[in-house]
Amino acid sequence: GDILSQGDIFGTVYENSLFSEHSILVPPKCKGRVTYVAPAGSYNIHEEVLELELDGKRTKYSMSHKWPVRQPRPIVEKLAGDVPLITGQRVLDAMFPSILGGTCAIPGAFGCGKTCISQALSKHSNSEVIIYVGCGERGNEMAEVLEEFPALTTIKNGKEVSIMQRTSLVANTSNMPVAAREASIYTGITLAEYFRDMGRNVSMMADSTSRWAEALREISGRLAEMPGDSGYPAYLATKLAQFYERAGKVTCLGSPERKGSITIVGAVSPPGGDFADPVTTSTLSIVQVFWGLDKKLAQKKHFPSVNWTISTSNYERQLDKYFNENYDKEFSSLRQRIKEILHEEVELNEIVQLVGKDSLSEDQKLTLEIANIIKGEFLQQNAFSEHDFTCPL
Repeated sequence: GDILSQGDIFGTVYENSLFSEHSILVPPKCKGRVTYVAPAGSYNIHEEVLELELDGKRTKYSMSHKWPVRQPRPIVEKLAGDVPLITGQRVLDAMFPSILGGTCAIPGAFGCGKTCISQALSKHSNSEVIIYVGCGERGNEMAEVLEEFPALTTIKNGKEVSIMQRTSLVANTSNMPVAAREASIYTGITLAEYFRDMGRNVSMMADSTSRWAEALREISGRLAEMPGDSGYPAYLATKLAQFYERAGKVTCLGSPERKGSITIVGAVSPPGGDFADPVTTSTLSIVQVFWGLDKKLAQKKHFPSVNWTISTSNYERQLDKYFNENYDKEFSSLRQRIKEILHEEVELNEIVQLVGKDSLSEDQKLTLEIANIIKGEFLQQNAFSEHDFTCPL
């Protein structure tokens, strides 16, 4: 006889040891008085487990429900994020942090390590659910993910469990139909919203949004629409904004009251590594965190090849209080000092190339040495070392 409305949790299912409770929700835009609830037991996703009555009309519900992927799922309100997304990569966590519920872009040329960073986030981040969308990339990359992820473990209640238990993969490789490639990113974000509505912190990796934009261009061309810059449709920026807008920390619908978040990390593959590409420029005007990868750093075998002179994060001030309270009260001032040293090193290197190192003062030589130590020992990280592949703050 209880009244249930959209988003209410009316049951739970045991999923696995890492993702223990899968909440069963009343679908959006549905409500009514309970006339039947299935007793505890084993059911499949098609069997009816709930019946609601509204205005004399009875509707039966199973454990699953459908939702159009291009339409955002309803929420109560958006909240400001205040907890960082811990990635396990020192250069990202310490220098250019994101929040749970943030939007990040990783632009970089071929071979800079975009996929490595995306996979590192999937493996080691502090999110509870990972959605990995392989959109238009090589089939080998998805095969790598399927091969490596089950072997990776995390500790839960003193036991080692595979991180595959918290991961959903949406595979849409470059040899699949164009329409499917365009829909794959929407599918991924809708799955993320479903888990967010349970009160979970979700991370979604889109690898890569450039291939998605190319699919939009192909479909737009076949529909004979007016092309914009580089042949992309004129509404490219709008579509990207609609996608990234679905990220954020929110208060979920229904009872009990809960909060969830979606963090979107989009890899961008500009042709030839040119950041003036329409997809890259549109993305950078929308996202709050920019982790720019540098081909020169990658050629020097400096990984992650995040260029500290062009990368930015708009969440630094938002997170200063959290870092200063939970890690070190001088955390933000130390980060600022590191950035100053690295920027000073760029200027000094120009002088060295013109007139040689001997023309520098002792203080300036010391600055160069300190900058080299910061770059080599702190910003660089070996993804294949068992001691250094992930690093706690």
